[in-house]
Order: sequence, then C-alpha cells, then structure tokens
Amino acid sequence: MYETKSLLAQIYEPADLKKLSAAGLNRLAVEIRETIVSTVSKNGGHLASNLGVVELTIALHRAFDSPEDKIVWDVGHQCYTHKLLTGRYKEFATLRQADGLAGFPKRTESIHDAFDTGHASTSISAALGLLAGERINGRRNRVVAVIGDGALTGGLAYEALSHAGQLGLPLVVILNDNKMSIGPNVGGLSKYLSRLSMKAKYQSFRRTFDSIAKRLPLVGEVFFDIVVRLKRAVKAVFYTDNFFVDLGFEYVGPIEGHHIRQLEEVLQDVRRLDRPVVVHVITRKGKGYGFAESDPGSYHGVPSFSVTGGLTVKEPEPGRAVETPAAPGKSASVRNMPGQGGKGSFTDSFSRAVLEAGSRDNRVMAITAAMEKGTGLSPFKTAFPKRFFDVGIAEEHAVTFAAGLAAQGLRPVVAVYSTFIQRAVDQVIHDVAIQRLPVVFALDRAGFVSDDGETHQGLFDVALFRPIPNMTILAPAGGGELKRMLDWAFTEPRPTMIRYPKRSCPPEIDVLSRPLERGRGVFIREWGVNLCLAFTGSLYPEVWDAADRLLEANIAADMYNLRFLKPVDEHYLADLMNRYETVVFIEEGVLEGGFGEYAAELASRRGCTAQVHTLGVSDQYVSQGKREELLHSNGLDGEGIAASILQIYAENRILPYSREIGGRR
Repeated sequence: MYETKSLLAQIYEPADLKKLSAAGLNRLAVEIRETIVSTVSKNGGHLASNLGVVELTIALHRAFDSPEDKIVWDVGHQCYTHKLLTGRYKEFATLRQADGLAGFPKRTESIHDAFDTGHASTSISAALGLLAGERINGRRNRVVAVIGDGALTGGLAYEALSHAGQLGLPLVVILNDNKMSIGPNVGGLSKYLSRLSMKAKYQSFRRTFDSIAKRLPLVGEVFFDIVVRLKRAVKAVFYTDNFFVDLGFEYVGPIEGHHIRQLEEVLQDVRRLDRPVVVHVITRKGKGYGFAESDPGSYHGVPSFSVTGGLTVKEPEPGRAVETPAAPGKSASVRNMPGQGGKGSFTDSFSRAVLEAGSRDNRVMAITAAMEKGTGLSPFKTAFPKRFFDVGIAEEHAVTFAAGLAAQGLRPVVAVYSTFIQRAVDQVIHDVAIQRLPVVFALDRAGFVSDDGETHQGLFDVALFRPIPNMTILAPAGGGELKRMLDWAFTEPRPTMIRYPKRSCPPEIDVLSRPLERGRGVFIREWGVNLCLAFTGSLYPEVWDAADRLLEANIAADMYNLRFLKPVDEHYLADLMNRYETVVFIEEGVLEGGFGEYAAELASRRGCTAQVHTLGVSDQYVSQGKREELLHSNGLDGEGIAASILQIYAENRILPYSREIGGRR
C-alpha cells in the first residue's frame, strides 16, 4: 500500500509499523537515516549514536506495544528514531531548538517517552522501578531498558542489575554493544563483551534451530520448551563465566543489530519470557553515513555541518550564502570590549594550560570520565599517556580515584562537565573535601549549555559545592585568567574547582592578568560611581555590554569580576559594598544557594548600607536553546541585565547620574 509516498510521513504511531513488509521496513530505515542526517546537519545534535540504533528501534516498536509497554533509553541521546516513530515526524525539524522537540526523551513531550533521561547508566534502575510499579498496580505490561556498553560501566547500572536479578521480574535489558560511548570504551567490561561477541556462530545456529523447532507440526511449541530448558543446562556447564547469568538473567546474544526481522524474532521470543533477560545486540555507530561510521567519536555530538562534506563544511540554507563565522571574542556582546582577541574557547584554554602544567610538573595527572575530547584532554593524553586516566562513564569513581592519587602526593585534575559532577557530590564531600586533598576539578560547560536541555545545564555547581568546607571555587573571565587559576590551584593544599562556560574566550585586558588574591576579585572598571556590577567570570562580555547600555541612559557602573566564589574575604567584600549605593550581583547559575544570595546575607549581617540585588536563574529548570537565547530569556544578556538595573532604579526612585565619571553623589 505504501509504494510511492514517504513511508516515514505515514508513521503516526508505532502500530503503523506492523503494516509494513520486510522491504518496506528496510526502506523505512533508509528514510529515517536520511531524515536524521538532514535535520542534525542543520540543527546540530547527536548523530553517530542515533544512526546506530535505527533497526533496533524499529524492531523494538514492532515487538512491543508502546506506550503500554515502556522503553527507557539510557542517556537518551539515541532516541531520534524513537521520536520519529511515535508521532513526532512533522515536528522533527525543530529538534533541539528553543520551544521545539528536545534532544532527549521527555515525558511532557509524548506518552511514548516513559522516563526522562540525559545522564548515563540510569535506564536499568528506572526501568526496574517502572516494571515493579506495573506489577504492584496489577498490570502485565513489559518494560525495556536500552543501555550501551559504555553506560554499563557506571556503578548505578551494576546496582540495578543486581537488584533486578534478585527481584526476578521480567525486565528486558537491551545491551547495545557498539564498542563506543563518546570515546572508545575502556576497561575489563568492554573486553568481556568483546569475548562474548566471538560466540556469534553459536548464536546464528541457535536462532536457525529455534525457528525450525517451533515450526514442527503439533509438537513444535512443546519441543521448543524442552530445548530451552536443555540449553540453560548446557549454559550452566559451559558458560559459567557469563556475568549476566550469574546475576539471575537469561542471556541472549550476541545478535546482529542491523537486521530488523532477526531482531524482531528474538525480541518476540524474549517478550514471552517470565524472568529478567539481557539481549546483547551488536551495532555500528554512525551506520549508513560514511563520515560518522569512519569517525564515530567526532560525530557523536555535532554542530551544523554539510551532508556531503561532513564536519569540515557547513551546509548552506537554500537560497542563502554561507556566512563567514565571527572570530572568537567578536560576537555582538563583546563588540565594544577593549583588549586583544580571545584565543579559542575556554576548553581550548584549559587544554593548553593543563598540558603546560604537566610539562612543568610530573606530579600532574589528568582524569576524565569518557570525555577525553570534550574536556580538551587529548593533547595531554598524547604527551603523557601514563599520567592520563579515562575511567569510563563513572564520575563517582573518577573523583575517589583522584583522591587516592592526591593522597599519594600527586596533583590530579578531574576534567568533567558541570552537569556530570552532580553525580559525584558525595565523593567530592566524603573522599576529597573532608580530607582536604588537593584535587583540582575543571568544570567545563558551567552555566547555560546550548541545545541539550534541562539535563545538561551547568547551573547548580555553585549552589551544590559552595557550602562544602575546605573547598575553593573559582570563575575565570577569560582564557588567560583560567590558566592563572589552574596554575594557582596546583599549588593549593586543598581541593579547588574552576568553573567555566562553553563559549569563546573574550578579549584579554591587563587587569585580568593581575595575580590572584585569596578571596578577592579584581575591578574591570573602577570609576568611583554609585553602582557596582559584581559578576561571575563567564558573564564578563554580557556585563560589559550592559554597562555600555547603561551609560547611554546616563548611568555609570563599576565592574567587579568576583574570581573567588569561595572562600571570600568577607571584610574586603563588605567594605567594597559599602562604597556604593547599589550593588548588583550577576551570576550564571541558580539564585537559590548561589553567590548572590550569600552576598546579600553578608551585607545584611555586616550592616552594609548599599542596596544589594541579585540576577541569575530563578527557581526553574532551563529547557533547550542556544546559549545566547538562554541568556536572553533569563535576562542575563547585556540587554536583560541593563533592563533589570533600569527597573531597579525606577522602583527605588534612584535618579540617573551624570555621565561625568569620577565622583559619587
């Protein structure tokens, strides 16, 4: 029935898949890949992981009945095919855009998204909870967890597997084995799965034999049940080292992950099992798009690109010339800033700085949790392979492992995204801070993060870690300042966090090169006026822009780069606030528990005469959008900051000041 029209455009719900022939399913897989590549080439997104699970997703939705049966996608960055097959094809062009489709599963977006995910290793725990709830509520629906071999390195996954085996509920765990997380998988588990994969010939014979057995006239099903029991007994003798069997799971696999019919047959059989089962599926990241197949690491999370040229060329929009990208540090928000142009991104600056530190001091060690490229540690790994450690998707272990290194007199730096350090709060407190161990935490992607939505915003680190005794938290305003902070941190006898955004570095100015003074910041502008804008470093360009806008309204403002978010020289900060009639603290993080809230409390406690105001992110989760859009929508771009201050002036009947600089009224 579907001969000429697009098949994908006619899939409104998973049930529509069951109308398609084998040829139609293969054609659908091609259309899905074309749609994903086309959309991601324009919007950016997660490419290689999604291309690797097209057939698996189709087979899952044919074998199970969503939304009654529930599918939980670990991490969730491989859910694009799932979204296309569950009624979101027409909206797919809005993927990862502000007010568009999220790049991860989202319960508020569709009844087919059973659980919100964004971090790795969560799916088995969540799926087991959903399944237990199903049974408690008297329902018999099935629950599937789809987890990659990279995510399986996380401790939470092991804890959930152990509990699932104990409960004995018929949980289905699809182990998507593609030998990759974001970088190549490391550790014993990856080698173990590779060893299991070598038994593919047995699995092929098994599937053929099962198919024949079930088709035997009259006795087929009875004979098949006998064979199943016999195979379990054989496995107990010959495969006693199967980790999943030891935990109480039935193990099926490995299965070729790009053969829809074969996958569907296996999943139909699995659906009838009344016990927990692991289905081991072998897939290829980037399948069907040559650039991504040959370099899946680079095509994990990508910006816009040319479909025909790959990441090296951006795809022009129809009828529109390709625009030359602005040089780093020359965006609209920094157009009037002095100094010399910034050098690349904050990540680039960290990468150079940690490499230089490692060259000077052989005690410097670098640790990542499956984010070697993203955190900028690849050059360090190349230069010092014996001092580089990729622990896999295991942030908790990364922190405690670093604590052990530090206890031996070494100087480890844990490079991790702000959103992922949330997973190791206990280890930071218990294993590092209590013992005052000199571990350096380089928190990349602190603040707003483009496109990935609520689960990836780096807005909570200050509120989470400021209360911890013995902790130092720094926020650089530029690449050079980041380097000075990192060098300083390596001399400290206690733990230090350096938080920095995913953005280009702004131009460097002389004051940013001043030495660090513990607990104190540095003035970018100090004109002796009545208003001070005190800010966390990532907002330096936006605050500069706001100050320029205020000058146009005859309001002059001093600018104070906080540098230290902890510890704080309270005598100095209180004295600073007393110099002004109005002090506004501006931070790229949540207000509750943030630095501004602390500063306002300090002003009250010390009896400061200044009016203290705070600007930041209100009590909410921030959805997807470009960083510039998120800054604007939260009132933290130059325009928004200036507007807030004008409103403060209007509400408090503060008169604008003369543009003459040099004295306060």
